[in-house]
Amino acid sequence: MKPRFMRRGALALAALLLAGCATLAPEQNLADVQQLTEGRTAGVPVQLRRPDPQAEATVAELLQAPLTAESAVRIALLHSPALQQALVTLDISDAQRVQAGRAPNPHFSIAELAEGETREIERTLRFDVVGLLLLPWKSQWQGRQHELAKLQAAQDIVRLATEVRKAWINAVAAEQSLQYLRDVQAAAEAGAELARRMTRVGNFSRLQQAREQVVLADAAAQLARAQQRAWSEREKLTRLLGLWGTQTQYTLSTRLPELPAQPTALNDVEARALRERLDVRAAVAETTYVADALGLVKTTGYLDGLTLAYKHSSTVDGAGARDEKHGWELELPLPIFDWGGARNARAEAIYLQSAVRVRNVAVQVRSEAREAYYGWRTAWDLARHYREEVVPLRRYISDEMLLRYNGMLSSVWDLLGEVRAQSLAVNQALEAQRDFWLADADLQLTLTGTSPGALTQLRGGATAAAPASQGH
Repeated sequence: MKPRFMRRGALALAALLLAGCATLAPEQNLADVQQLTEGRTAGVPVQLRRPDPQAEATVAELLQAPLTAESAVRIALLHSPALQQALVTLDISDAQRVQAGRAPNPHFSIAELAEGETREIERTLRFDVVGLLLLPWKSQWQGRQHELAKLQAAQDIVRLATEVRKAWINAVAAEQSLQYLRDVQAAAEAGAELARRMTRVGNFSRLQQAREQVVLADAAAQLARAQQRAWSEREKLTRLLGLWGTQTQYTLSTRLPELPAQPTALNDVEARALRERLDVRAAVAETTYVADALGLVKTTGYLDGLTLAYKHSSTVDGAGARDEKHGWELELPLPIFDWGGARNARAEAIYLQSAVRVRNVAVQVRSEAREAYYGWRTAWDLARHYREEVVPLRRYISDEMLLRYNGMLSSVWDLLGEVRAQSLAVNQALEAQRDFWLADADLQLTLTGTSPGALTQLRGGATAAAPASQGH
């Protein structure tokens, strides 16, 4: 009997070896995610890489020059902990895929039974038959789950690139706004100092001086808030880039990009979003996989717990006589109490849930695409309005006020008030320009990547300039 048992053992071992052929593929995972994110990383083509000395050297080189939106995205996709977290999560899914392709381990048990001088030794080798039968399906299922994990990792990376671009826009805009508010404060300081001197020589009332002092106090408060906002936006960008130590001493670009000359007409935003977004692909793929699983659950439900065991026992009596017995044992659960109705109902509900999710995703995608495009177009119109209407008018008024002041037709208070008003108008134009580029980042993410969550809302302009002092 030994040769026969050994042949069967050899066949079982061969099956286990064949089942264990699946191997980890971290580089292939990276290449697949690279392909999924192509053209979706905030308009910046980036080659995804795992941490290595060459990547660190590239980051150090990019930090030498003033940080642009493009270089910020490149640094984030080389250095950010959020990127590495997405890749590590994908590696975990890859390990689960490989594990699902491995046959379940057989169970070996040994027992010794004694009755008087008679001893019996029983050895059992037990196999999970259902686990072996379902091995190809389990491997295929986990492989599909791994494909979904790739889509999720790609969405995380695309979202990270967009967040970095928006953080850069906010940081640069905050620095520019800070500079303009410094001009406002300088004008307010000049007015307050002049009012103090005129009050001291009796040419100004205390009420008039108090008005100028209020203007200065308000300008100082706005400047303090702008300083804090600039630091906060810079730190937010630093966190997304994963920088620390001396790396945080980078220099930002001084200006936001100029507005496009003309807005792009997008008449198929809904169709494009449904066609290109990664979360739509993930939802459709998940529904397909769940549908395949539903049939398998109904087919194999009754076989759950089926095991096959090979048993071999040796009995030795007091006289030393030895008796050998061996055979097979099949264990099958009887569906007396549980006919699988609840299990099948659960599988059907999961399928219906995934189907409803696809519909919900489609509705959300269409709505987000429309909202993002309308927000983008409105932001462009407002930014253009400030650039071509408001700011030129304020400059003309300021130039005319200077000519009138030189001709002694207006007072120094009128001139200082107009300087403050012009600075605030320029600051409002800057905020409109910032809102456009934020809306542009949201639009790109909405059409090609994934859900942006809360879309950027158009913000109100800066506080209106305080009126010039009355009566001198």
